[in-house]
Amino acid sequence: MPLYLSKFSYTPESWARLIGNPEDRREAARTYIESVGGSLHGFWYAFGSHDGYTLWEAPDNVSMAAVAMALSGGGALSSLDTTVLMTVDETLTALQRAAEVRYRPPGA
Repeated sequence: MPLYLSKFSYTPESWARLIGNPEDRREAARTYIESVGGSLHGFWYAFGSHDGYTLWEAPDNVSMAAVAMALSGGGALSSLDTTVLMTVDETLTALQRAAEVRYRPPGA
C-alpha cells in the first residue's frame, strides 16, 4: 500500500481546546485511516511552519484523499498538506520510463 506524509497545523481555537482538555490525537488519526482500510505509522508534533506530521498507509490515493478531505472539512486544521511517498524501486522505474518520454522544452 502507498505511504503518505501529511503536514498539518491546528487553528488557534483547536490549540485552545487542547490546552483546556489535553488529548492524545493519535488514536483519532488511527481511527480515521483505518476506516478506509489503511494504517497510521506515526504521529509527531513539531516546531516550525507546521504543528505536526503524520505517516499514513492507505490502499490508494482516493482512500487517502477521502481522509484528507474529512480532516480538512472538520474545521480543526488551518492547513493540511499530504505528499504521496514513492519507494526507491518505484522511483527507479519512473527514472527508466522518463528516458522514454520525448520532452520538448517550450519554444524549442
